[in-house]
Amino acid sequence: MTQKNSSSGKFKRQPRNHPVTVLLNDSEMRTITRYCERYKYRNRSEMVRQTLMRAILKRFDKDSPTLFD
Repeated sequence: MTQKNSSSGKFKRQPRNHPVTVLLNDSEMRTITRYCERYKYRNRSEMVRQTLMRAILKRFDKDSPTLFD
């Protein structure tokens, strides 16, 4: 994701240097295309990246130890 710049409070962009390739079947591709059209995503890779990172961070948060475990 992005890191917060402490001086200005804004996020600075980090370059994306690590390509990831995913193969989808026809049904999966139709579903993603339909989702992007319905929710007006112009950039499919951005949508996939956001969705993937959201799921990963949610899982990390859920699996992290808590004080009363």
